Amino acid sequence: MEKRLRLAPSPTGLFHIGTARTALFNWLYAKKIGGKFLIRIEDTDFLRSKPEYTKNILEGLKWLGLEWDEEPVKQSERISIHKNYIKKLLESGYAYRCFTTEDEISKLRETQKKEGLPPKHDNRHRNLSKEEIEKFISQGRTSVIRFKIDEKVKIKWLDQIRGEITWQGKDLGGDLVLSRRALGYEIGDPLYNLAVVVDDNFMNITHVIRGEDHISNTAKQILIYKALDFKLPTFSHTPLILNSEGKKLSKRDCVTSIDEFKEMGYLPEALTNYMAFLGWSPKSAEGEILSLNDISKFFDLSDINKAGAKFNWEKLNWINSQYIKNMESMKLNKIIQRYWARMGWEAPSQEWGIKLVILLRDSMSLLKDGIDQSKPFFLLPPIQKEGQDFLQNNNGKASLMLILNYLKEKKIMKLTKEKAKETINEISKIHNVKKGILMKSLRVAFFGCLSGPDLIQSWELFSENKSDILRIERCLIEIKI
Repeated sequence: MEKRLRLAPSPTGLFHIGTARTALFNWLYAKKIGGKFLIRIEDTDFLRSKPEYTKNILEGLKWLGLEWDEEPVKQSERISIHKNYIKKLLESGYAYRCFTTEDEISKLRETQKKEGLPPKHDNRHRNLSKEEIEKFISQGRTSVIRFKIDEKVKIKWLDQIRGEITWQGKDLGGDLVLSRRALGYEIGDPLYNLAVVVDDNFMNITHVIRGEDHISNTAKQILIYKALDFKLPTFSHTPLILNSEGKKLSKRDCVTSIDEFKEMGYLPEALTNYMAFLGWSPKSAEGEILSLNDISKFFDLSDINKAGAKFNWEKLNWINSQYIKNMESMKLNKIIQRYWARMGWEAPSQEWGIKLVILLRDSMSLLKDGIDQSKPFFLLPPIQKEGQDFLQNNNGKASLMLILNYLKEKKIMKLTKEKAKETINEISKIHNVKKGILMKSLRVAFFGCLSGPDLIQSWELFSENKSDILRIERCLIEIKI
């Protein structure tokens, strides 16, 4: 039998990191067992579902490299089919009409709260006669359809991550609502637990991998599977992603959508690499920097931890930095140039841009670091106090004058790295000035401070865009001794 897995996101918000990791685990396991990875858009929440969110989810999956194998299924296009299955459950006695009003439910909850009991429906309309049903309908009452749950039933399944899981019927909150309210003998719009069972069966899903917050739903859905005589898939429940405080990662943690990670400057390869190890501890992995195809070869659900996985920004940044360091220079240049374009910056030439990203990439954790670290190469930086103090207290201004005079006397218009080193060495030797003083003085001229990237490589770039002499002259004018 063909192995089939699915991601079933609700398009009620931007593509979330938790949904992305669920997609990744499904994709990896599908590749591992030679199966298919499918998409179902669960868009039956008509008030909150939006086409732009569906587009965002699908684009996010593509950006992450998680391509699906068949055309996505839209749940909203299958509502009439869901209703037919609800009708079957009514006719077979597994479900019934419940006319309990919202006010009656609220009063029931208040009583249960006062008595210290968990919220639970009392199934009061489970055995209504035909006459009682007609009386409620004639009064204009609306009804939901409820699925009967025997409180004595024991639901068991073998979870691929958690082993055997057992639920008692009495712990499921009373008879399960299958559809929203409707008038007369109509059936309202189907709800999640019914629709997901019907659609997983329709799509021939063999393995369901989802978050541990769905465990109670799985117990309910197993009962529906059995009532409809559907074949059960194999279930797996992954740990939640937690913040640094050990709480479920949420919007309060500022960054949760894939768009935000993309905007911050994370590479898709780095993000998927990090997410794969978020809650998964493989027994046979060699190293931590691995492609999706490499990971899929030894990915096993039994290696997924049961405990929640804490999101570690430092680890993600390190992984991202490794991908930046190892990226082909021309490809990285094209990416960073898009960041420069946003700032209105343009490299003098493609070769110059490639040299700059090669110079900076070892110190970049995020792609957006390419803005801050590139800034001094496009804009004249202010001279900071530490730079002023150095030039004033270490004959820095005199050192810059020696460099400027040397360049003019030798008529040097463009410096290579080799020529830059030669220039420093000759000035040091001729004028008996320490090379460290010359180089630090130049660093202040170029960057306005005593820190920055490799000076000699930087000088080559400043020389190419003819801004090295301009920066030296600026210091000689601005710094007072």
